[in-house]
Amino acid sequence: MEKKLDRKGLGRGLSALMADVNLKPGGEADPPQPSVGLDTFLPIEVIQPNPDQPRRDFDQSALEELAESIRSKGIIQPLVVRKLSDSTKYEIVAGERRWRAAQLANLHQVPVVVRVFTDEEVMEIAIIENIQRQDLSAIEEAMAFRQLMERFGHTQEKLAEALAKSRSHIANTVRLLTLPEPVQNMIRGGKLSAGHARALIGASDPLALATKVVNKGLSVRETEKMARAVSTKTAPRPRKGREFEKDADTKAIEADLSVNLGMAVSIDHSGSADEGGTLRIQYRTLDQLDMLCQVLSVIPRDFKA
Repeated sequence: MEKKLDRKGLGRGLSALMADVNLKPGGEADPPQPSVGLDTFLPIEVIQPNPDQPRRDFDQSALEELAESIRSKGIIQPLVVRKLSDSTKYEIVAGERRWRAAQLANLHQVPVVVRVFTDEEVMEIAIIENIQRQDLSAIEEAMAFRQLMERFGHTQEKLAEALAKSRSHIANTVRLLTLPEPVQNMIRGGKLSAGHARALIGASDPLALATKVVNKGLSVRETEKMARAVSTKTAPRPRKGREFEKDADTKAIEADLSVNLGMAVSIDHSGSADEGGTLRIQYRTLDQLDMLCQVLSVIPRDFKA
């Protein structure tokens, strides 16, 4: 049996993942091999997609183009799959687009490399592959990051290091999930960029602002300016002689809390360390409220700051 992978950080990257793939010149594959790590062919019907695949949207026209290429040249790069326990089925680790396009091209079997991976490794590799190919929308990327943090306990620092992203990118991307579902759908559909969406986080009515951005075709800078103007109008007036401009530390705390809770968090500090302030958490559903109540209920009753 293959030894368990010696993993440092997240996954091993696509280059290491594909290192065992060895097609002969001209695209001719070796004869079918049942051994783990060797390339072979499998019938399409015994292969199934990964239910935790980060990418949810597949462009049909792009799939048709890939299918036409497959009809002409075949599948050059094998799919990476793992055998499901107690089953004759195989689950896709990398290559779902090729699998879908192969069906459109009416292929009966596809080249694969069978590997042994844990659920965590499958998730990590799927994210790495899609991010490296820039195939994920900002929302799909955010959901994948959150899933890794929630299911496997990864920290933002670990994700950032493994994916060659900054910690702020991880935090700001996950914060997009605090936006209302209709706004998230605009991002998925390409109507709003991630830059537009980040400017709307924390707004009192992000959906109304997002609609204006789309209808008027505003740039990211114009969106940021509009969001600041709306925030200024709706914000409470500061007491005379006090500035309520948030410092970098306060904004970082807001971002961390928003990511960990999956809800919009705002901190309004009065200015002095002894005067306190207000922390607001905005929930969108009763399920989120219930989850928040459970989190707060674990605080000891005799806790005193």
